[in-house]
Amino acid sequence: MAERGRKSRWAARGCLGVLILLLVLVVLATVFVWLQARRTPAGPHDYVALGSSYAAGAGLGALVKGSPLLCARSVNGYPQQLARLRRIAITDMSCGGAVTKNVLTGGQFFQGPQIRTIGPDTKLVTLTVGGNDIGYVGDLSLLAARKADSAFGWTVRRLWKGPKSPSARDYAGLQGQLVATLKAIHQRAPNATVIVATYPTILPPSGTCARIGLTVAEADMMRQVGERLAATTRAAAEQGGAILVDMNALGADHHACSALPWTSGWPGKNGAPFHPTLQGAEATATAVSAALDGRR
Repeated sequence: MAERGRKSRWAARGCLGVLILLLVLVVLATVFVWLQARRTPAGPHDYVALGSSYAAGAGLGALVKGSPLLCARSVNGYPQQLARLRRIAITDMSCGGAVTKNVLTGGQFFQGPQIRTIGPDTKLVTLTVGGNDIGYVGDLSLLAARKADSAFGWTVRRLWKGPKSPSARDYAGLQGQLVATLKAIHQRAPNATVIVATYPTILPPSGTCARIGLTVAEADMMRQVGERLAATTRAAAEQGGAILVDMNALGADHHACSALPWTSGWPGKNGAPFHPTLQGAEATATAVSAALDGRR
């Protein structure tokens, strides 16, 4: 009995030690994320890039040096490619997972507003955001994931209740947030060229394919969400006085099921399903550059 009691005490101490270690690791990770969020990019803010993972270039290779790790800000996102193409200095504030209010008011991973680096001397601002506001890419990913024969697929099947179709009120709210963001950008940088790039096309015009892991019915449902997102973004760009680069239209023949896709399917590469491919980011950079040339 005494031996059994000693073993129980050692087991309890071991569990307590593991819990303390986990708590310390969580605290250290939180402090690290907080410290990264406190950094404001230095240097000239001639070109400021704003947006979600579609701008950040999630899964497209090496991360921008010094950028917050959780933002997954790649050196191959379209803003970075555009800066190299145009040979201009960039302040890239884009961050994977961002919703529109994070651009305007902050709050993501302890970060301030993405627009905080925009000033009177800023000459160019690009914005690609909105999909996370309505759960577009998240729902696409979970619809595909729940069919997977894996622990994650099993978990999604048990816990996820399915996509919630955005309402007219949701789209109206998104449009209002986008317009408010664009107005704030114009106020901060009255002389800047402001460009809104829509999310590129993900789904084929009809049907489905093995590459995206959706049924025909699921693809039809999510296609409507993608089209409404694009329409909402177009309307906001016009109302907010921005130049529109419509990658939803330009990429219509480069969906994830196409021979030359600008967006990935499921499971995608480097943990970024249903996101721009390297070619898609390059196409967006090229289209934005062409829009700038058209302003001359």
